[in-house]
Amino acid sequence: MPNSFDQSDPPPNELPSRPSHVRYLVVIVSMLMAFLLYLDRFCVSFAADYIREDLDLTQAQMGWFLSAFFWSYALAQVPAGWLSDRYGARIMLVIYILSWSFFNGMIGAVYSLALLISMRLLCGLGQAGAYPTSASIVSKWVPFSGRGTASAMIALGGRFGGALAPPLTGLLIVFFVPMSVDTGLKDENILHGPRLCALLTPVESDEKFEKLTTPSPAGIHIRSLLPKEIQPILAESAVPFRNLERQKIQLEKENKAAKGNSKKRENQIQQLQEQLHNLRLSPDVQEQLVQTLNLLLPRDDLYSEDEFKNLKLNAEAVAYLKQIKDGESLDEINQRRFNRFLLEAAFRGEIGKLYVKGWRPVMYVFGFAGLFVAGIFWFVFRNRPEEHPWSNAAEHALIAAGRPPGAPSPHGKPGKIPFKPLLKSRSMWLDCFMQVGTNIGWVFLVTWLPRYLLEVHNVPILQRGLMAMIPLLAGIVSMFCGGLLTDYLAAKIGLLWGRRLPMMATRFSAAVAYALCLWFSTFPTDSWWNSPWMFTAAFSLVALSTDMGTAASWAFKQDVGGRYVGSILGWGNMWGNLGAACSPLIYNAVLGETPLLADWNTMFLVCMGAFIFAGFCGLGIDATIPIAPPDEEHDESDH
Repeated sequence: MPNSFDQSDPPPNELPSRPSHVRYLVVIVSMLMAFLLYLDRFCVSFAADYIREDLDLTQAQMGWFLSAFFWSYALAQVPAGWLSDRYGARIMLVIYILSWSFFNGMIGAVYSLALLISMRLLCGLGQAGAYPTSASIVSKWVPFSGRGTASAMIALGGRFGGALAPPLTGLLIVFFVPMSVDTGLKDENILHGPRLCALLTPVESDEKFEKLTTPSPAGIHIRSLLPKEIQPILAESAVPFRNLERQKIQLEKENKAAKGNSKKRENQIQQLQEQLHNLRLSPDVQEQLVQTLNLLLPRDDLYSEDEFKNLKLNAEAVAYLKQIKDGESLDEINQRRFNRFLLEAAFRGEIGKLYVKGWRPVMYVFGFAGLFVAGIFWFVFRNRPEEHPWSNAAEHALIAAGRPPGAPSPHGKPGKIPFKPLLKSRSMWLDCFMQVGTNIGWVFLVTWLPRYLLEVHNVPILQRGLMAMIPLLAGIVSMFCGGLLTDYLAAKIGLLWGRRLPMMATRFSAAVAYALCLWFSTFPTDSWWNSPWMFTAAFSLVALSTDMGTAASWAFKQDVGGRYVGSILGWGNMWGNLGAACSPLIYNAVLGETPLLADWNTMFLVCMGAFIFAGFCGLGIDATIPIAPPDEEHDESDH
């Protein structure tokens, strides 16, 4: 651990020993907690396709499941933070870790949508207290001049957890579904036979139904490899599905023209949707379809770059693709696995996934990991330095040194949640609005960026994953630098601008990055300035700017929060997460189903405006004005 936590003056000479270093261990275990926090938060996103298939859920139902977390997480921030302020970070954070880990693990045991959403909501409730409690820990255990750096280190643990969640989840799923598992398709692997037949059968040239299920380039290529005698059977089997689909599309058009005023028509649409979902092939056709698709598994000509370039392949398929591009040939076992993954990618909702049985044990593993992390935290941490058997008087003095005159003490048991000071604080409202604007601009990087690279720049699969990862890596680097920056500025130019300047400047620089995206798009498509790498550089500036200012925002709430740091950071974090929860809705409204270049540029304009708004909010934040009530208002002892 760097010595940036020790920027205060050294303890008085009369102290008998050098400071101990328990504060470093406290920050390290807090980083470990944050790592698990984000690992558990994002592992379900990677496993979403497997969960959806296993529980036979619609995409809308999966959306409810994934978004449920953020609503309970956001709304529970303040009470969870106050509980830590009131009853101590040690007991409450252990409870939070154990509770979210238990409910995250229990996701692996559910078999209904209601239970799935319930576990996700409860997981959000458990995680709500993590970061507010961490801020309280920093305010009590780290010298004032090192708060920004310590906050950045904890947030950095979360970023690493989020970055490792996809590969670690993938590795564990593969571990629980070993190479020895048969890759051949079975009847139960055909999730929706009629729709699969439709995706393998071209429509008539005069077809006018725009939303009709039609073969993709990959579907057309796969059809060309099927035996000629099976193709008429597939076309005939697709007819009932297409007839129902035409009726549904026509009713939707009529309902839209009537502005949705017909309850009868809406019921008819719902009935047709259920009929489409429940439609099945005859056993004979199902068997022929399975046998025919299995004939494709050993072939070395199933993959074609032009036809499959727009598909999302799993990590193992990407690794096989790299081997092929490097001129290596696959043996029979690996060729069959690669082709199985290609079929799964081409028909995501129609062919079951080889790894679908692996997601449940992974959730159990992550759930048990919470026991380990909670145990370490309980063993290492105490509510305040004076209570820790490993921390000496010199360390106590070092941590207490440097607190500005008039700043509220972080110690002692608080009273009720300080809603009145929170609501009256202009700086706190500006911080809340700054976080809303920041998340509206930032969430694009972790949601829509791969889609943008594909649809606008047609970036191939291998490069697309790299380009989407680079901005997040830039953010990880800048997170730590932002902590050093705000601590340095606070020491050099004072607390007011030491916190205000990083928050303001980084939001404006993120807005500049989106302005660059708009500028790049004005060049011809064959120009170097309009290349995907230039946009990746701009998106990296967005991530770098966002994370560079995070530590200053955390430190501001520690500066003004006193013994209410958990409550106050929870209040700000609640608003930020409400902004994150609303971001996908805003993006959908701007982009629609099939966005054009102008729609993408409009979205960049929205994100740029959100960061400009956030920057002006940061300009008004004052870390020298406490929000917490003065210490003398409390009769309770600090001990």
